[in-house]
Amino acid sequence: MTLPGLARASLANRRSAVALTVATIAISIALLVLVEQMRGQLREGFYRSVSGTDLIVGAPTAPIQLLLYSVFGLGNPTSNVTWTSYRDIATRPAVGWTIPISLGDAHAGFRVIGTTDAMLDHYRYAGRQALEVAHGAWFDDLYDVVIGARVARAQDYAVGDRIVLAHGGGNISLQGHDDQPFTVRGVLAPTGTPVDQSLYISLEAHTAIHIGWESGRAQLGALLTPEQARARVAALTPSEITAFFVGLKTRAAVFALQYEINQQYDREALLAVLPGIALQELWRITGLAEQILRVVAGLVVLAGLMGMLTALLTTLNERRREMAILRACGARPWQIATLLLLEAAWITALGIVFGLVLATTAQVALAPWLLERFGVAVSLAWPSMWQWLVLAAIWAMGVVIALVPAAMVYRRTLADGMQVRQ
Repeated sequence: MTLPGLARASLANRRSAVALTVATIAISIALLVLVEQMRGQLREGFYRSVSGTDLIVGAPTAPIQLLLYSVFGLGNPTSNVTWTSYRDIATRPAVGWTIPISLGDAHAGFRVIGTTDAMLDHYRYAGRQALEVAHGAWFDDLYDVVIGARVARAQDYAVGDRIVLAHGGGNISLQGHDDQPFTVRGVLAPTGTPVDQSLYISLEAHTAIHIGWESGRAQLGALLTPEQARARVAALTPSEITAFFVGLKTRAAVFALQYEINQQYDREALLAVLPGIALQELWRITGLAEQILRVVAGLVVLAGLMGMLTALLTTLNERRREMAILRACGARPWQIATLLLLEAAWITALGIVFGLVLATTAQVALAPWLLERFGVAVSLAWPSMWQWLVLAAIWAMGVVIALVPAAMVYRRTLADGMQVRQ
């Protein structure tokens, strides 16, 4: 029997202890791989959600907060932007297009966004892909609503269904716009972005359903009926919006317009942010946590390898008879030492393989939660080249660590072979 075969047979003979050691290494490898894979996938998911937008303009707040509530539906706006200021910036010669959005309502925990046809025409994601209506059409009537793919799937909605929006952006609202129901006009194709878990209505509809809610509660005598709202649709221009996306005719003008809005705009205080820069700032803030997770994962891997070393060392005395038999059969000391190195190589390799399987399983399990919580789609992906190099280095480290018991076995079997036998 060859040494590799003998190593496999030896491990199979001690399969219970070996299985525990492999499991320890596998868990540590899974943690290391999962941290790196999820970090990269989350960054890619966030970037794909704001493709093609040059500026996001809103009320003064932290740039990250503006990005999070306008794009990802996380957090709440501190204030609004007047319609006059929006129109003034939207008509600048350098501006190619704008997408106004108004937030404040929800449906079954999904946010409702008031916007215009510009959302369908100009919003881009994942490398400038346009939104597509998979079923039905974009909203046309005042009380039409277009829903994201996940909303339709989660609520089992189809074109033609009637729904009622709730006042407020929380998951649970006790106040609804029951007197002004909407009809599902269209269902958007899946995007893997927060668009999938949003509902879209016109700005005029958003204005109509909030007439009579100025105090925060419904004033029964001031609410509009659908017929009254349709009759005065031309007068339903909003007085303010939450934020708006800006696309410029030339990228060279982006910094000039951002500086003008942030520093020189005298109509009202506004904040204009570059989505990519805001995301970079977000990564800088979360960078420390990422590094801590990396260090913890590395220490867990080291602990797993030390556990393997402990297992090999504690079995040396128990395997003394086995090694004596091998010596009696003609095995050299270096061959017995090599046997331990091969066993360590097998254990580490199995730990890496099972760790990759465990990491993939965890990623599949976490994907629905990430999509529901952040609207970010996480897809399965092979580890990158440098991650494979790290795994190879871990395998080599497992073999190097096994040099300690291998050296002990070499000296012990050599001494046993030199003893005078009576």
